[in-house]
Amino acid sequence: MALFRFTSDATSRVQIKGDGVMLRQPVLDDFEAWASVRQQSRAFLEPWEPLWGDEDLTKRAFRQRVKRAATESDADEAYAFMIFRTQDQALIGGVTLGLVRRGVAQACTMGYWLGEPYGGQGYMTRAVKAVAKHAFEDLHLRRIEAACVPANGRSRALLERIGFQREGYARQYLCINGRWEDHLLYALLASDPRR
Repeated sequence: MALFRFTSDATSRVQIKGDGVMLRQPVLDDFEAWASVRQQSRAFLEPWEPLWGDEDLTKRAFRQRVKRAATESDADEAYAFMIFRTQDQALIGGVTLGLVRRGVAQACTMGYWLGEPYGGQGYMTRAVKAVAKHAFEDLHLRRIEAACVPANGRSRALLERIGFQREGYARQYLCINGRWEDHLLYALLASDPRR
C-alpha cells in the first residue's frame, strides 16, 4: 500500500512538451540530477531565491518537495514541473504554477529557476511558453502572475519577451536571500497575444 504518490514512472504524471524542452512533475528519481544542478548553480541562484537552509539539497528535503508537489497538484493548489532538455534529458531547471485561485479569479502565480550552465540559451523562454499554454488550455486558468526583483534583468526580459505585462511595483514583496525585496509585478492573460 502506497502512503504517498512517490513514483519513478515519469509517465504517470502530466508531461508538457515545448520546443527543445519537456516538463513534468518531480519524482524521487530526479534527486541526484536536481541536487547536482542546484549545487553547481548555487551562487548563480542565491541572489534571486529565498535563503537556502543547510538541509535544502538533502534527499530527505527533496522527498518532501516531491510529496508536497503531488499533494498540491491533487488538490489543484499548485503545479510544480522540472524542466528537461529534450536532446539529452538533462534536468536543467524548474517552473511552478503556485497559489492557484479558482472561482472568480482563475489565476495563479508563477515562479521559475534555471541552472547556470543552461542560461542564455532560450530554454526558460520555451519552458515558460509551454507551461503558460498548459495553464490556459488544460488548467483553464485566465491569468498567470509573476514577480521579479527589479535588479534581475534576465527575469524581467524573459517575462516581457513572452508577453507578460508589467502591472505594478510591490514594496518588500518577498524575502529573497534573507532580505525583504521590492518586486516588479507582471501578468499574462489567456486573451493576451503570444509572442
